[in-house]
Amino acid sequence: MTAPARLGQVASHLGGTKAPRTQIGVKNPDDVVIVKALRTPITRARKGGFKDTTSEYLLGTILRGVVETTKIDAALVDDICVGNVCPPGGGATTARMAALYAGFPNTTSVQTVNRQCSSGLQAVVHIAHEIQSGMIDIGIGAGVESMTQFYGPKHKMIPDTISEEVMAAPEVADCLTPMGFTSENVANDFGISRQSQDEFAALSHQRVEKAQKEGLFDAEIYPVKTKIVDKDGNEKEVVVSRDDGVRVGTTAATLGKLRPAFSAEGSTTAGNASQVSDGAAAVLMMKRSRAVELGLPVQGKLIAAAVAGVPPRIMGVGPAYAVPAVLKKAGLTIDQLDIVELNEAFASQALYSVQKLGLDIARVNPKGGAIALGHPLGCTGARQVSTLLTELKRQDKRVGCATMCIGGGYGMAAVFESEH
Repeated sequence: MTAPARLGQVASHLGGTKAPRTQIGVKNPDDVVIVKALRTPITRARKGGFKDTTSEYLLGTILRGVVETTKIDAALVDDICVGNVCPPGGGATTARMAALYAGFPNTTSVQTVNRQCSSGLQAVVHIAHEIQSGMIDIGIGAGVESMTQFYGPKHKMIPDTISEEVMAAPEVADCLTPMGFTSENVANDFGISRQSQDEFAALSHQRVEKAQKEGLFDAEIYPVKTKIVDKDGNEKEVVVSRDDGVRVGTTAATLGKLRPAFSAEGSTTAGNASQVSDGAAAVLMMKRSRAVELGLPVQGKLIAAAVAGVPPRIMGVGPAYAVPAVLKKAGLTIDQLDIVELNEAFASQALYSVQKLGLDIARVNPKGGAIALGHPLGCTGARQVSTLLTELKRQDKRVGCATMCIGGGYGMAAVFESEH
């Protein structure tokens, strides 16, 4: 355990705050550990490598990948929780289909969860809670989204009719504010300039471009064999092994030429907002004692998680409130986070969160983020766990945080420790 981390925990004890259940640098048989965090590539919706691939196939493939790479007996997995946002029926049926396709027996139960953009992370935390409570021994927290299939004008995200009485209550109407306009609200309320947003977005692309060239994503990606239909209607089999959203050579100057997407006088553009994407991720978890018993390696462990509500009209500020909440639970301070995976829903809100939290930008999304990689809604939180743990190992660092804003007015954050 690092000296600063230990001092922070000692200070929390002396200050009268409750000690975290799971502590950094202390290996306890009851720790909920991550045996494997894995993801598919993230591809552009309707244009990228998964444009002709269904969400259940993506999910089934990454679940199969977890079993294949760990050699675990699929029958030992008690429950799978899948984060998704857009599928009909909450994605419950297709998630069950995906698990059966992946080789899990019908004795392995499946559920889905929708906490908007944090759904994948919520699925991971939900499985951790089930393990901590003794409800299950082994579980998988996953996330999937095919925005090609289920996102856009043809797919309703809100009901046609909402109670007038409910709509009259304070802040309720703000829940219907389109996400792009909430970005403009953050930029206007907190003085986040167009130039700074474009510079942040360009940095995201440049970091992803560099990381791809150096093969830094390879350890977290499970290649997907699928089919794609070309412009002439011909179907061919392909293996998708790389994220395809990055725009090589992107600069703030090139982004500065784009028109605002939501308001003529606005600052949010297609270039400084996250991309609409397809992808899946999965995280295999169990107690440390069970991992030892099965002879499975430990990639890391979950230390703590927290959610925080914020005004819906500026939902993007969520991480600025969720991160302090989780740090308090973990007995840590902001400077003890080696890496922060902060979902880049919009450059405006990501920049605000970085500034409000006092984060060193060098520690935030060192391999780039959703502006360049893409943001498949239900997948992102689980994807961040994989990206975070592999990067902590590469940098020989220990403590990281995954965080994001959430449509409707929330933030979520979770602290993890790498055990490489």
